[in-house]
This record gives sequence, C-alpha cells and structure tokens, in this order.
Amino acid sequence: MDAFRPLGTRRTLIRGTGPLVETVRAEVTSACERFGGEVVRDGPYDLLLDLVAGDDLGLGAEGFAFARAGGTTTVTASGQHGVLYGLFHVVRVGEDAFRGTRAREVHRPAAALRMLDHWDNVAVHPVMGQVERGYAGGSLFWRDGRARGDFAQVRAYGRLLAACGVNAVSVNNVNVHEAEARLLTDRIGEVADLAGALRPYGIRTHLSVTFAAPVVLGGLSTADPLDEAVRGWWAEAVHGVYEAIPDFGGFVVKADSEGQPGPFTYGRSHADGANMLATALAPFGGTVHWRAFVYDHRQDWRDRSTDRARAAYDHFAPLDGEFADNAVLQVKHGPMDFQVREPVSPVLGALPRTRFAVEVQATQEYTGQQRHVCWLGPMWSEVLRFRPDGEQGATVGELAQGGLVAVSNVGDDPFWTGHPLAQANLYTFGRLAWRPDADPHHILDEWIALTLPSASTSERLAAGLRAVLHGSWRTYEKYTAPLGVGFMVQPGHHYGPGVDGYEYSPWGTYHFADRDGIGVDRSAATGTGYAAQYAKPWAELYESVASCPDELLLFFHHVPYGHVLRSGKTVVQHIYDTRFEGVEEAEEARRVWAGLADLVEPARHARVAERFEEQVRCAREWRDQVNSYFLRKSGIPDERGRTIH
Repeated sequence: MDAFRPLGTRRTLIRGTGPLVETVRAEVTSACERFGGEVVRDGPYDLLLDLVAGDDLGLGAEGFAFARAGGTTTVTASGQHGVLYGLFHVVRVGEDAFRGTRAREVHRPAAALRMLDHWDNVAVHPVMGQVERGYAGGSLFWRDGRARGDFAQVRAYGRLLAACGVNAVSVNNVNVHEAEARLLTDRIGEVADLAGALRPYGIRTHLSVTFAAPVVLGGLSTADPLDEAVRGWWAEAVHGVYEAIPDFGGFVVKADSEGQPGPFTYGRSHADGANMLATALAPFGGTVHWRAFVYDHRQDWRDRSTDRARAAYDHFAPLDGEFADNAVLQVKHGPMDFQVREPVSPVLGALPRTRFAVEVQATQEYTGQQRHVCWLGPMWSEVLRFRPDGEQGATVGELAQGGLVAVSNVGDDPFWTGHPLAQANLYTFGRLAWRPDADPHHILDEWIALTLPSASTSERLAAGLRAVLHGSWRTYEKYTAPLGVGFMVQPGHHYGPGVDGYEYSPWGTYHFADRDGIGVDRSAATGTGYAAQYAKPWAELYESVASCPDELLLFFHHVPYGHVLRSGKTVVQHIYDTRFEGVEEAEEARRVWAGLADLVEPARHARVAERFEEQVRCAREWRDQVNSYFLRKSGIPDERGRTIH
C-alpha cells in the first residue's frame, strides 16, 4: 500500500461510472484516508482519471493515455479497464508522475488475454497435493473440498494481478480429477463466487474441464466430438455456466496427454475436439484454450528414433487453419517441459493461420521450486523476442495473438509465492504479457521499487536486490543440467539432482551420456530430424555442430567430452567449471542478502535467508553429483585439480 503514497497526498478527480471505476475510486479513497489528500468532485485537482465515451482515441478496452501539463496529471481511457490500469501506471511512476511536464503517452496491451493457470485441486490429491507443482502453500481458491469462504483474500489476489497487468485466471488444475470435473455443472455456483471476488479488478474467470465430461458427468456412452448428442450436451452445459457467470472467459483443456482423455479415442483430430467446444462457447463470447502439450509418455528408452521434442509440431502443424476463431492453441515456450534451457518451440512459428498463446511456467517446477532464487524474466524475454522466420520476421510476442499464459506460482502463503523474491516472476510475467518487447531488467527495477519502497531511497538495498536477482537464472543453470540437455532431476517431485533419474524411464527425457560423449542427436542428417521443424535459418543453425549455439549444443547434438566450445573449453571442462561457478554465485547471493538485514522487514528477510540456506545446500549437491557423474563417465579429470568425488 505504501506505493500509493504519492497518490494519497493529492487531490484527485475521477470521472465516469461503472464497477471498475468504483474500484478505482475505492483505491484512491483508501490512499487518501491513509496518507492525506482528497477525492474531489470538481477542480482544482492534481490528478484526473477520466473515462470518456467512445474510442476516438484508439485506446481499446484496456488502453489508456497518460500525460502531465499545467500542473495536472491526466489518465484518459475509453474503457473501465483502461482507467484501472491507468491508476496502477500512476502508482508505478510514483512521485515522478506529478513532476514537470510529460508528453502524452499511449499504453495498450499487446495481447488481449494475459492469463494465469492455477493447477489447484479442489480436493487434496493423494500424490500431487492441494496444488500440483505448487510451492507456496495451499490453494487460494479451494479448501476442504469446496470453495474457500475467505473471498477477501481472493479479492486481494485480483488486486495484485491487476497491478501486474493480468486479466484472466483459470481456477483449477488442467489435470481434471473427479471433484474438479463437477465444477462445470452442479458446482458452478462455487466458481461463480470466485468470479465475483475477482471481477472488481477486471479478472475474467476460466475453468479447466475434462474432455470426457459428457461421459463422466452426463452419463453418455461417448465423448466423440462429432456426435450430435455430445455436442448438444456441451451446448447445454455451457449455457448453464454463462447463466451463473455472464462474463465467464472460457475453458482450458489438456487432452490426449499424460493419461487425460481426448479426441484420439474416437479417431478424431485435436481440431475436431477444440472446435466442438469452441462452437458451444461462441454464442457467449467464450474461448477454448487447447493445450499443445501432447506426446507419448510411454516411450521405449532403447529407441533413439522416438523424440518427445518433435511431438507438438508433429501433432499440430498439419492442422494449421483448421481451428475455429475462438479456439486458441496454448503452446509451451519450449518443446519439452519448462526446462532451465531449451530452444523456442518450433510450433510458435509453424501455424500462421492459427491463434496461439505462449505458455510459460512461473511456478518453478524445474528451476528451484521457489526454494531457489531464479528470476525468469530474461528467459521469457528471449522467447518473446525470438523471430521464428529469421531476422526479418515478426517476434513470438508479436505473433502470439492468443495471448500469454503462465502456470501460477501463487498460493495461500503469507508472501503469496513462498519465496518472497519469487514474486518478481509473477510481476514480470504480467508486464511482459502487456508489452513483450519491454526490457525485463527495467521491469525488475519496477518490482523492486513497488515491493520494497525503501529501495527508492536506499541505493544499497536496490543494488543488493539487483545483484541477487539479475543473474539468478544463469546461476541456476550453471549448477544444474548443462548446455541445454535438460532434466537430470529426481523423478516425480523434480527437485534436486538425479542425473540418471529419467534416463531409463518411459517419459522421453534422455541425455544419452556414455563413455564417449553426451547429448541427443536431433539433426536431420543423422538424428531424429527435430532440427528440421524450424524455418530454414534456424534449421541450418541448429543442424550443424559447428554453428549450433553452445548453450543448446547437447539438446541438438551428441558430442564427445573433448569437443571444444566457442569459449575454448571442452564440454567436460565446461561442466566442471560451471558447476563450481554456480555454487560460488549462490553463496555470494546469500552473502549479499545477509548484508541487507537492516533494510528489510524482519519476517521477509528471515524467510529469504532460510531459502538461501537451502539453495546453497542444494547447489552444492548438484555440483558434486553432476561433476562426479561425468568424471566417472569420461575418465577425464578436472584440469584445475579441484575435488570431485
């Protein structure tokens, strides 16, 4: 709330009516009550928040114009959402919003949908718990098998999301179990209650549904998407949803993946399945988000011709142009599964006639599980700035007209994200979803100033937080899986090192290390052919060992341990050196944080300090297990003579 101080010390005029305008009025009034200032009915005033009729300014439903002249700061919008986002923009700018003169700036979101997917279970799952891949306590939405009664916390969450620029939330797990399935029908009232708590901040509610709902809930003998009875059942179910939630956003669907039912059962395509749901949603303005995470999770590790990385492209590229206008293909940013390093998915450039959304993972399943500092802004920025057709083509951020989606990292923890510094990932996602070409480091500075307002007056605190966060993604990469090879984690929970954890499993996540080398041959000439799924400039780059970027070398090629990288180091020496460097950098980050104890609220400082102890412990374990593994595989000692066990 301290970030609202500049607003609360001034006179503010708010023009316009509507529920979101009333939210803005309440926010400003609260700030004035706390810090002084006044909400006025007429002039003079220091801040004008103005909702104008029509859209002559070309701002759209969520955009706003920001300017300062003649001693008055003005936010103008043609939609209620724009007034709300304009208010939060003034808060971000802070005192500078009321100084000097500012030429008119227009701010519009690049994507109409900026969504968080919560993998929350209504009933606690015996294996995955309350939140699948959740590392911040229990669900914000569900408790004891039903919707939580504490809607004040849900409303506060809506406020947090609006401040980040997020405008949609899916409230349940994409792996839909029995209790979650019923949210679509007889338990839709609980979803409506959640939607009511989120609505004052412009957040539309979405729901994950099971493709087999007509069988599971409706008693039909089939879920065939071309069956008229099935289509009728969905039409009736959707009508009931919109009766309960008129501004409902739509469905999220995981189908034919990791045991979830889908259209393949009936010999139908994913376009058939998605379009059936799109047809039911279309009369109400709803959207179906159809996840492209479809692959064979029962692979034979002996068969090197099978490649999980190929799966999404092989399934969906042939269907380009067959999806309905209100069907969005939700594509993971990489071809595997949210690894600390993997190439941008070729699907993101392969479907010019299909709306797609880019899916990232804010919850740090493979990047430290919110026990390690790992700010992912630079990774996401690289993905969004990637040009699938080469240097002259559009970026992924420009092409993703279906929006940006993140798997949520929030739970009912007092710090929202378990690790207080993991809040930076939530904020960065929202801001990059609004403007994909934004500088992530500038966004991080915004988050620092908003979350720890004393950082604006203490350069030591601001510098310390930057030192801890800026390079944390690269630090995590240095002590975990090397050169894009991925995984090497403990099976099941995916935390901590397990170099051969999935090497002989059916999940298709192999590194193929032997006595001679490591890596997966994904070339077209001698390997799985995955490299050829890219447009020509990238296909040629990745095809050759000589031109493949070092950071992705082991993703695309199997090379000897003595292969020399562009750094001049051999692959095995790079592995040794970066494991040691990663631990040293984690230890230094812990030292820097300890030195900020006098500048950070005690409970927050203690929580982060506790997490740093675990990060350093785990980083050392990664270093020792990975280095020992490759020393034993290769027989090549560390040229610097350090201890490898």
